[in-house]
Amino acid sequence: MQKRTLLNGQKFEITIKRLCQQLIENHTDFSNTVLIGIQPRGTFFADRVHRELSNILSSSSIKKGNLDITFFRDDFRRKDGLVTASSNTVDFIIEGKQVILIDDVLWTGRTIRAAMDALLAFGRPEKVELMVLIDRRFSRHLPIEPNYIGQQVDCVDSQKVKVSWKENEGEDKVILLSEKQS
Repeated sequence: MQKRTLLNGQKFEITIKRLCQQLIENHTDFSNTVLIGIQPRGTFFADRVHRELSNILSSSSIKKGNLDITFFRDDFRRKDGLVTASSNTVDFIIEGKQVILIDDVLWTGRTIRAAMDALLAFGRPEKVELMVLIDRRFSRHLPIEPNYIGQQVDCVDSQKVKVSWKENEGEDKVILLSEKQS
C-alpha cells in the first residue's frame, strides 16, 4: 500500500481557518445560519469549524448540530447484521435557515443526498451549502458539488482517502492510499 500525505500539521490548520474565513465572508454574523456535521466523520470537522468560528467572531451563539443519516442511506439494508444508528444532536429547527452541511470527504455524493433527506425532519431550510475537507472530484454518482472545499483530489475509485482527527486518532492528517503496482 502506497501512502501520500495530502494535509497535515500546520497546513491542516490553515485549511480549516481559510474555510472559516470563507464562511464569514458569506454569512457574516451567523444569525440565520446553522452548521450541521454529518455523522460519523463530519462531526469532527464541524466541531473544529464551530470552535474556530466562535473564536474568530467572539461568539458562542453559532448553532451546530450533528446529523445521523443511517436510515436515509440507499444502501443501509444491504449490510450484513444489525445496523447501528447514532443519535441526532440537532436541538433547533432549521426552517428558513441557511444550513452548512459539513463532511470530511465528498466522493460519490450519496452521503450528501441522504443528509439532505434527513435534514427535512428538522424543517425546510432556506438554503443548503456543503463544506468538505476533501473533494474527490471525478467520482460522483449524483450531481452534487461542494460550496467550500479544503482540497480537491483527483484519484481513481481504487484509491482511498483517509482523514485522521486529533480528537479521534491522535493527529490531524489526510492521506491518499493506493495499491502498489507490480
